[in-house]
Amino acid sequence: MERTEQQKLVSKAPHSAGSLAERFEFRSIRAEEADQAVAIEQICFPPNEACSERHMKERIAKVPELFLVAVDRETGRLAGLLNGLSTSESVFRDEFFTDAGLYEPDGENVMLLGLDVLPEYRMQGLGRELMTQYARRERENGRRTLILTCLDNKVKMYQKMGFVDKGISNSVWGGEAWHEMALCL
Repeated sequence: MERTEQQKLVSKAPHSAGSLAERFEFRSIRAEEADQAVAIEQICFPPNEACSERHMKERIAKVPELFLVAVDRETGRLAGLLNGLSTSESVFRDEFFTDAGLYEPDGENVMLLGLDVLPEYRMQGLGRELMTQYARRERENGRRTLILTCLDNKVKMYQKMGFVDKGISNSVWGGEAWHEMALCL
């Protein structure tokens, strides 16, 4: 799809970034929101793919600045989140999901570990806005690349966000075959 065609689609979206900023507060996660984040992860991913409560809470405690949450201004509750770990590594591996100790504060890459949007907030551009704001923030923090893994049915979605499909990943998380995708910042 050509760039101008993409811009036309974005401009026709029912919710613009401006209205999303009015409806949601975008910021790093707070410790007291850990239970909400765990619940959202369990809703958004099947049991074999979801991050465990223990690992999610460890990640929140260690690197809250690498979480970006969308808080519904009306309810005060999390509507969605995006999180990762910074590292100097350039290839995704499953241990990033389970070992927050792999976090490297000065790492030039961020391994994205989950884009979660509650079902009632989907199809409104919230996932795209989380990714856009996360990429902007991490570029400003000196990061070079965002790396993620996704199933076949999500490849096109991430390509529309600017990610390049690097092929099948070495990841076997949840017993699935994953594509590794990267976005140069």
